[in-house]
Amino acid sequence: MKTIQHKFVEYIPNSPEQDVLYISVEYRTAVHLCVCGCGNKVVTPLSPTDWELRFDGKTVSLSPSIGNWNFECKSHYFITRNKIRHARRWEDWEIEEGRKEDAETKKDFFKKRRKKKK
Repeated sequence: MKTIQHKFVEYIPNSPEQDVLYISVEYRTAVHLCVCGCGNKVVTPLSPTDWELRFDGKTVSLSPSIGNWNFECKSHYFITRNKIRHARRWEDWEIEEGRKEDAETKKDFFKKRRKKKK
């Protein structure tokens, strides 16, 4: 199984290395090059409505899965304990449904957050 290293950094490098997940806790972002090898930079914001990063002291996991729907490769995979597990490619209608669901989740999250501040 393919693996990815992780590096905790303050700033994400301009030219990331393949098979390295750069994590900036300060900027709540993780970046890596697409694991398919296409060379595209994958940016995963770390937030309650985007991705969650887990660090067990040795390895990292990102959830949910990473779907590179805007890339030609449309790769889809999980990063779990520094291991890459490829997932099936989604159909266009599934991608669209997923985007709608993500937008709804964000909308609900921020709506609830605004209510708590009042």
